[in-house]
Amino acid sequence: MEQKETYLSSNKQRVFQPTTVVAKLQPMQRTYVIFGVLAAMILLFFTVQVANWTQGSLFIIGLALGGALLYARFGFTSAFRRLVSVGNVQGLQAHMLMLAVATTLFAIILSTGFSFTGTDPKGYVSPVGVSVIFGAFLFGIGMQLGNGCASGTLYSLGGGSSSMVLTLLSFIAGSLLGAYHFTFWMEETPSFKPISLAETTGFGYFGAWILQMALFALIYWITILISKKKNPPMMKPLPTTVGWKKILRGSWPLFTAAIVLALLNALVLTIRGNPWGITSAFALWGGKFLMETGVDVSSWGYFAGPNGEALTKSVLTDSTSVLNFGIMLGAFISASFQGTFKPGKIKPGVAGASIVGGLLMGYGARLAFGCNIGAYFGGIASFSLHGWVWAVMAMFGTFLALFIRPLFGLKNPKSTDSIC
Repeated sequence: MEQKETYLSSNKQRVFQPTTVVAKLQPMQRTYVIFGVLAAMILLFFTVQVANWTQGSLFIIGLALGGALLYARFGFTSAFRRLVSVGNVQGLQAHMLMLAVATTLFAIILSTGFSFTGTDPKGYVSPVGVSVIFGAFLFGIGMQLGNGCASGTLYSLGGGSSSMVLTLLSFIAGSLLGAYHFTFWMEETPSFKPISLAETTGFGYFGAWILQMALFALIYWITILISKKKNPPMMKPLPTTVGWKKILRGSWPLFTAAIVLALLNALVLTIRGNPWGITSAFALWGGKFLMETGVDVSSWGYFAGPNGEALTKSVLTDSTSVLNFGIMLGAFISASFQGTFKPGKIKPGVAGASIVGGLLMGYGARLAFGCNIGAYFGGIASFSLHGWVWAVMAMFGTFLALFIRPLFGLKNPKSTDSIC
């Protein structure tokens, strides 16, 4: 889940709170583990029966993604918030490592056409226009209010965050509204054609790889300067353990999770032919629900073509849905192993922020051709200019959201606070 930022500070320096050791598993937590594993096995069986082993393998990858996100509390929302508010760069530095590894793997896969399933791999390269600029800005605001991005919503929900139920439901509603307005944003607003730093520019994948690696190094260097200048409070170490138990019961370093996430995203690309994505499934789930209530969403522009075909099929045949199911279950199993799956009450302010944030993220993701995963992670790794534009606009949205969060009773990190 997008972790609660906790900082310790002194007059001259920021220090870590001692790392706590995970408690021994209680009987109920062991029950959760057994239930989660059985649920994963059953869903894998039905996925293979309804679809095929390609979908089954994607479900297994989803389980691994959920585990990696949960064990490191790997945040996109919290990383942006900590950077903008107090200058903490730990999250963004992990992002740069993740993107560098993914970019390297994507360059090899996309340039050679490597695939495990025979499907021609294609990256996420989308147009840059008003829709991306506005959509990413809305998403940046939304993820700070909802306390989680697209991946954060899924793994936080699986990890036991009660408020994420509201975030997910409103995320789906926002995605539907974005799908309804999709034709207007795509056809009535200014936009450039898709720009690939590898193919459109003539740099080729090797040249584009060098360019992006230089950008990642530059950003990483800038984060070091920011850290030295601001001397920000550091992230609180997560509860962990020692030895081999750390894999399932402890916590992972951010950089370890960054590498794992990059490897898994590349694996998704080689299996289904597209990078990891999340939010298209939300529009599909909402569309199928409306179809059941008598609303014909197939006439909407967004559901023309493949998106419309998915409305008539089982969600288990939709690769993004299968990945999402895996992420939630993987996070649930991981949280159960850690003994941290403990859903709580939802405060009114948090509930309101979750609903508004989910709506903004859902709508913004449809306009911007994806979320923090499909547009930011997958887009940049695919050498798409729209991924870089998304990152900048989401950061601007984060800045504005810092002024909105207190209206819902949400706290922002401050360098002088011991707990944020």
